[in-house]
Amino acid sequence: MWIGWLEFDLLLGDVHSLKEKRSVIRPVLAELRRKFTISAAETGALDLHRRAGIGIAVVAADRAHVVDVLDAAERLVAARPEFELLSAKRRLRHSDDD
Repeated sequence: MWIGWLEFDLLLGDVHSLKEKRSVIRPVLAELRRKFTISAAETGALDLHRRAGIGIAVVAADRAHVVDVLDAAERLVAARPEFELLSAKRRLRHSDDD
């Protein structure tokens, strides 16, 4: 079993409150979940209105599938015009790894 995850650090554009931030982040999370059947959540900078952290995870039997899904998810997030992708940290693990 292969497990892969990405952590995105985002800078939001014209957002002035946490409520506005949530209205930008929620649709992205929903799209990631729907398109790729992955787990996705807001994971960082919860108290800052212009920054956001998003984490996604995928589990599959095949390493190549995990990499393909993570690549596609990263492209989707990077292409969104309402924020800037500052960084993306990626990790892959096999269930036999110690």
